[in-house]
Amino acid sequence: MILPSFTIISCILPIIRCGAVPILVDSDPVTWNMDVKKIEDIITSKTKAIIAPHIYGLPIDMDPLLKIAKKYKLRVIEDAAEVLGLKYKNKECGSFGDVSTFSFYANKHITTGEGGMIVTDNKQIADKCKSLRNICFNDKRRFLHYDLGWNYRFTNLQAAIGLAQLEKLNRFIIKKRNIGKIYSKELSKIKIFNTPLDKKKYAKNIYWVYGLVLKKNSPIGLNTLMKKLKQYGIETRNFFWPLHRQPILKKMGFFKNTKLPVAEHLGKNGLYLPTGLSITLVQQKYVINKIKKIIFKYL
Repeated sequence: MILPSFTIISCILPIIRCGAVPILVDSDPVTWNMDVKKIEDIITSKTKAIIAPHIYGLPIDMDPLLKIAKKYKLRVIEDAAEVLGLKYKNKECGSFGDVSTFSFYANKHITTGEGGMIVTDNKQIADKCKSLRNICFNDKRRFLHYDLGWNYRFTNLQAAIGLAQLEKLNRFIIKKRNIGKIYSKELSKIKIFNTPLDKKKYAKNIYWVYGLVLKKNSPIGLNTLMKKLKQYGIETRNFFWPLHRQPILKKMGFFKNTKLPVAEHLGKNGLYLPTGLSITLVQQKYVINKIKKIIFKYL
């Protein structure tokens, strides 16, 4: 099963747990998404599916990915956790996979605290998911189980909270894009940073988070920058750490000789800034000014 190295570890865990073999692909240095052009090179006769996670608010270029999947008769699992409400060529992200997933974790556009959603057009898969989420109860005889499932039931209270926010999703997206625009206007001028791409011909960034990547030979290191921002009361988070560099996966014998330079650079040099929906313009300007103050001491 093919997936990018630059993504959260959640994407690889079910592959390992079901006994399949994960095969990693590097990222595009501009979009930070999986490099679709490199997928075909690693497909073998054993490849069954592609996991396609949209990263940090800009979608994967899905048309060529779907073309490859059709050519080799592969399933597509679309991870739309970070792009609820985003469109690819005027079609909703999360509508392209044989199975697509969403997250309602606390930092997503819509949150129910935890949990998520699976969507599919395949009734058999849908029925299987409904069974698995409910410890595989069945209609014939309660407490008689023919399969092993999980207690993943979504509560009515969580659903109500999510649905109330769904009505405001378009407003949330406008707010997020405005946050991204404000950051980019000032921070894209700083030469040591790579800032998020605002748009491609197929989509406009939804800015789930706003990331900064230090360029090679930057005069300041990532940890130093994060510590100095913390001193000003500004919290930041590291980018995802590449899967092929994860200690637990290496301990398990995966990816011993794997080198994926773009994913490694992003993992070592990327952070994202405060972008919560409650952030104010004054707070954003404070973040921007403190970044400039720190950086200009090194330039």
